[in-house]
Amino acid sequence: MTKDTNAELFERARRVIPGGVNSPVRAFQAVGGTPRFMSRGEGAFVVDEEGNRYLDFMNSWGPLILGHCHPEVIEVIQNKAALGTTFGAPCRAEVELAEAVVASYPGLEQVRFVSSGSEATMSAIRLARGATGRDIIVKFSGCYHGHADHLLVAAGSGLVTAGQPSSAGVPKAFAALTTVLPLDDEEKLKALFAAEGSRIAAVIIEPIPANNGLLLQRKEFLLTLRRLTRESGALLIFDEVISGFRVAKGGAAEYYGITPDLATFGKIIGGGLPVGANGGSAHLMQHIAPAGPVYQAGTLSGNPVAMAAGLATLRILEREKGWTQLEEKGVLLEKEVTAALTGVDLPWTMTRVGSIFWLSFQKGAAPRSAETLDQNAGARFSPLFHAMLDRGVYIPPSAFEVLFLSLAHTPADMAKFATTLRDSITATAA
Repeated sequence: MTKDTNAELFERARRVIPGGVNSPVRAFQAVGGTPRFMSRGEGAFVVDEEGNRYLDFMNSWGPLILGHCHPEVIEVIQNKAALGTTFGAPCRAEVELAEAVVASYPGLEQVRFVSSGSEATMSAIRLARGATGRDIIVKFSGCYHGHADHLLVAAGSGLVTAGQPSSAGVPKAFAALTTVLPLDDEEKLKALFAAEGSRIAAVIIEPIPANNGLLLQRKEFLLTLRRLTRESGALLIFDEVISGFRVAKGGAAEYYGITPDLATFGKIIGGGLPVGANGGSAHLMQHIAPAGPVYQAGTLSGNPVAMAAGLATLRILEREKGWTQLEEKGVLLEKEVTAALTGVDLPWTMTRVGSIFWLSFQKGAAPRSAETLDQNAGARFSPLFHAMLDRGVYIPPSAFEVLFLSLAHTPADMAKFATTLRDSITATAA
């Protein structure tokens, strides 16, 4: 049987799926061209439906910290699925994964599993409002927390801007309960709390913002945020869907030495399967049904196959000293890129924390807020993306998405990335 090409599959998909994809960035709209339809993964590589093999630095947007199809994780998934894929009832695996997550993360005493990172942040916000009896939520421009209505808002100018919907279908009155501030600005943060501190239910932040470039924050800014929330009675929520169990065993909370009131997780704790979670102290988590009045439920929450895959992933990371290995790989990659791009006639900055990295092709220091991003970077990035794809290196199809290393990446893979990046920059410049 003749296989469909990527273009043929995309055409078929557009007839039955909005935009031809089930998550917008996959459509390649930011870079142009035809999305690659993947058929399988092998360690640090993915293979598309046409048989093209790519060195992968997306890792499914972060979950595959061990690489594709780690044999131990696949074996666990197969064995667990053979016993039943879902029960709608409690299972041992969810207890064991909850114990592992609680033991790993600073200040965590209880955790509630859900099916996605978006669901985790949505539930954490509801919990914060229920526990504090307050309505206002504060987020930061440049931080993405999933597609729940109250978090799909954009920042504006001025000291404080009430949230304006950044998606059709979100009522303005609802979005107005979310206030947006710029990252890396203590003065605006202090002014907000001076004016509205007693009305704020929670502040949610990616402590390592990684959805609009890698906007690494100063520890002093995060400490100020921790102090202000504590003094005002507001809750501090760390969205660790990306950073959790990737930058350290205890996520950004361990990395910075700052303990939030609530934290949200996803990606890695599912071992490549759909999962999310939120957690905090037993006192706060006791507000969630059935223990308390804050309702949350999900038919597939605590799914036995996903729980087993996540637990296997965490155990392998622990056994293999995974976080130490990933830091070493990150250091090597940074060294290779720096050597390869020395003398290249293009402004660039590489920002990295552990196994998360991002290349910013704009002048000046690495950006720390969305307001300092060069919006023209997309035009420069598009030809570079396709040049790398043509040379067998798969990176996110957006100038503002981060890249990920896995334990499957080798020193040769890091060298391949660096030389391909240099050759692609040279080719597109010409």
